[in-house]
Amino acid sequence: MTTNQAGPGNVTAPGGGSVLDPRMSLALNVHTCPGMYAVLLGAGISMASGIKTGWGIVKDLVSKVAILQNPDTPDAGIAAAADPEGWWREQFGEELGYSRLLAEAAPTPAARQALLSGYFEPEDGEDVGKEPTAAHRAVARLVKKGSIKVILTTNFDRLMERALEEVGISPQVVRDHQIDGMKPLVHSQITIIKLHGDYADLQQRNTVDELESYPNTQHELLNRVLDEYGLIVCGWSAEWDKALVRAVEGTRSRRYPMFWGQFGQMSEPAQRLVTRHSAAVIEGVTADELFTDLERRVEALDRMTIAPITRDTAVAQLKRFLPDPIRRIEIHDLVDQSVSHIAGSSSQERYPLTGNVFAQSIRNYRADCDTLVHLLANGVFHDDGTYDSLWQRVVERLNRLRNSNINHHIEALEKLRHYPALLATFTMGIAAVLGRREELLPRILTQPLWAPPFSNGQRQTPAVYLNPLRILYGESIHEVCRPDESRKYHYPQSRWIRDELREPFLLVEPDEDAYQAAFHRFEFLASLIAMDNEHEFLANPWPGEFLLDSWWGYDEIGLAPDIAREINSSWPLIQAGAFGGEVERAEKAIAALVEYRSRNRHW
Repeated sequence: MTTNQAGPGNVTAPGGGSVLDPRMSLALNVHTCPGMYAVLLGAGISMASGIKTGWGIVKDLVSKVAILQNPDTPDAGIAAAADPEGWWREQFGEELGYSRLLAEAAPTPAARQALLSGYFEPEDGEDVGKEPTAAHRAVARLVKKGSIKVILTTNFDRLMERALEEVGISPQVVRDHQIDGMKPLVHSQITIIKLHGDYADLQQRNTVDELESYPNTQHELLNRVLDEYGLIVCGWSAEWDKALVRAVEGTRSRRYPMFWGQFGQMSEPAQRLVTRHSAAVIEGVTADELFTDLERRVEALDRMTIAPITRDTAVAQLKRFLPDPIRRIEIHDLVDQSVSHIAGSSSQERYPLTGNVFAQSIRNYRADCDTLVHLLANGVFHDDGTYDSLWQRVVERLNRLRNSNINHHIEALEKLRHYPALLATFTMGIAAVLGRREELLPRILTQPLWAPPFSNGQRQTPAVYLNPLRILYGESIHEVCRPDESRKYHYPQSRWIRDELREPFLLVEPDEDAYQAAFHRFEFLASLIAMDNEHEFLANPWPGEFLLDSWWGYDEIGLAPDIAREINSSWPLIQAGAFGGEVERAEKAIAALVEYRSRNRHW
């Protein structure tokens, strides 16, 4: 079925047929007219969660009443469920009503809550099910973007409300008796109009008679929504809800196009509504498919029209969001988008694996990582531990840049693919030292595990596979550090990274001496964790300028003596699980580092 409706999202071919895929038309209209669309959600959107429809609950309750009334008749419940209204009328001489049924089955509010919660809430021991579906969550994210303003639903469940709460939105939820006191639609971020009530509310509509008409206030509100907003219909059969069918049928204006997602055979009333409003039908799609596809297409259009966020704006947003627990999704998005930018830029065209390109590649990586390292410097420094899993995820994702095996390559260029992960780890480590959050270090230096190419799947910790000597490899790094050959550094990897990361920390720590002290302390602590390895051939420090006398110290003064004195059972690294939580292992690691320095000493 196609539409003849000409609008901003449809391309009409000669003869009246639409040549544009209705899914494309839907996305284009929603993107072009943000906040001017409402969705009408029926039972179909909640089916994937395992929740029964309202009528399904009525049938189930009637069958239970029938079994209780005839406990010795095995098929009593089945017969009653086949025609619940007829069975109820025959047994009790009155019409079946949802309110009456609930009142008989559970006379008190507490009893009704207990009875109905089993249909709508996860039961004890139930790990999955009765959770918001992919469709609910996609709609919630579209609401957060400002694409959708009103949600009409015939469902009793609260899955839509829960999905909105997951993204930090508290919706205005309206039932018929609350309409007079509701906030105007235009002033509410999102309004959910529960046309048939809520499962915990006795004022529900479920039977054929109850669905025949709406109160005047609800009818007027519904007409206003249908007149002023475009409509996306999904999961609604239009078979039983006569009052709703009449309301949609009677709306003449249709300022914005109507779209109808349909899975399976369309009912006759639905076909009539589609024809009347020249609705574009998106056939053969589930609710999950419809709304996740819509979200994906709208986001694609957003990327075309919204200028990329600048580095300084991203940092300002992060610092503003960090104290607010409701903004956790925005924080994740900021960081994830900066990682995605790096991943999306890591093609072999930009980073060849052959040729004399080491110097250009290392500078390209630093440029591509610029926003990320600024976010990490400020985020880890100001965080209180709430987002530690997010910081760890950064390394997990950046590791994948080196997951693919390459047949033809120069080893130094292949290993350089881990440079973004190394920059991120150094940035987080320095920020943790400056922010007195060294308990984060064991997490970012022992997780996530990663198996290097050609290692037969043997996984290593970041303290091993991100050792700067393994990534900034060979003579290439010497050439980058001293292009004019005027000076040769003992530890060129350390000097290069220290200089490259200075600028992201200018706001966090403007004092040069304090920054260098934090940098070398992190190198020292990373080396200690690296030395704590059961495989001796993997126990190698992160060689850096902290090994020089000017930083290492002597006569109980300096970095090494200070850290040696700190090691005890309450040391943050021990408390966080480094060295297996054992003081003896930490002392053994520092002894191994002392021995390494004595064998590889640079004055």
